[in-house]
Amino acid sequence: METRSRNLFLIPYAFWIALFVIAPVMLVLFFSFRGLDGGFTLSNWTHFFTSTYFQLTLSSFWYAFLITLFALLISYPTALILTKTKHKQLWLLLIIVPSWINILLKVYAFLGIFGTYGPVNALLETMGIGTQQILFTDFSFVFVSVYIFIPFMILPIFNALDKLNPTLVDASRDLGASSWETFRQVIFPLTASGVKAGCQLVFIPSLSLFMITRLIAGNQVITLGTAIEQHFLVTQDWGMGSTIAVFLIAVMAVIMFLTGDRKRGLANEKNV
Repeated sequence: METRSRNLFLIPYAFWIALFVIAPVMLVLFFSFRGLDGGFTLSNWTHFFTSTYFQLTLSSFWYAFLITLFALLISYPTALILTKTKHKQLWLLLIIVPSWINILLKVYAFLGIFGTYGPVNALLETMGIGTQQILFTDFSFVFVSVYIFIPFMILPIFNALDKLNPTLVDASRDLGASSWETFRQVIFPLTASGVKAGCQLVFIPSLSLFMITRLIAGNQVITLGTAIEQHFLVTQDWGMGSTIAVFLIAVMAVIMFLTGDRKRGLANEKNV
C-alpha cells in the first residue's frame, strides 16, 4: 500500500519531466535533422564537425575552463575563511544575495563600471595610466562571468567544508603534518565532492553563455551559446542551431556523468 501511494506521488513529477525536459530535447533533436527546406538531412551534423565549428567548440571549452578555474581559486579560500568566522551563515547569505538579482541587471551595471567614463577608467586616469578599453575584451568577459558564477561555486564548497570533522584536521596536525600537508592530504580530499559540484554548476552553464558575450564582450568572444542564438534569431537556421544545442546537451550529460558522485550511487545500491 505504501509503495502504491509513493508511486502515485511520482506521477506529477514524471509528467513534468516528460513535458518540460524530455519533450523539448526530443524536439530539438528532431530539428537538428531538418534542413532549411524542411526536409530530412544530415548536412547540419556534417557541417557542424567542420573546422569552423570545431574551433568554436574549443573556444567555448577554453573560456568555460578559465571561468571555472578562476571561480574555484577565489571561492575555495573564501569558503574556507567563511567556515572559521563567527557569523558564517550571515556572511554566506551576503555572498548569495547578489545571485538573486537578475543577470541582465548585473551585466548592465558592469557596462557602466567598465565603460569609458566609468569608475574603473576614472581610477586609471587618477593613477596616470589613462583611459583603457576594458569592455569588449576577453578580460571583461571572464571577469564578469566569474563574478556572476562565484556564489554557485562557494555554496557547495562551503557546505562540504562545514561538514568536515574538525578532529581529523587536529589529528593530522598532532601527527606532525604541516598546514599545507593537512590541506593537501586531509581537507581537500574530504571536500572534493563540494569542489566537483561547484565546478559542475559553473562549467556547464559557462559553455552556453550568450548574453554576457553579447553585451560585455561584443563580437570579440564567440561561444557555442552565441552561435545558437545567431542561428535561431538571426539566420533563422533552426536546424543548425538545434544541432549545436544537441551537441551541448550531450557534452553536459557526459560531464555530469564523469564528475558525478558514483561512490554514493554504489553505496545506495549496496544499502538497497
